[in-house]
Amino acid sequence: MLRWACGKTMLDMIPNGVFRTVLEVETIISKMREGRLKWFGHVRRKPQQALVRRVKALIVNGKRRRGRPKLRWEDRLKLDMKELLLSEDITSNRNA
Repeated sequence: MLRWACGKTMLDMIPNGVFRTVLEVETIISKMREGRLKWFGHVRRKPQQALVRRVKALIVNGKRRRGRPKLRWEDRLKLDMKELLLSEDITSNRNA
């Protein structure tokens, strides 16, 4: 889409990063990280009785699948906060 907006094609063999800088567009990864952190702040501010908080604390009984375990939302969130050098209290502060 970015390539098309600049009037280029795949045959021009221009890297995607060039189009992102020209059009000042963030990467999908950074936008997803931003959304995750924003949602985390909403969840943290909800009362403990709210449905979102109860589902987060839900424990499912039964066997886990074989192989590598799937990356959970909480684990990905911890990695994001570690990369950006954030703590949990900073992410729930709306004034910062």
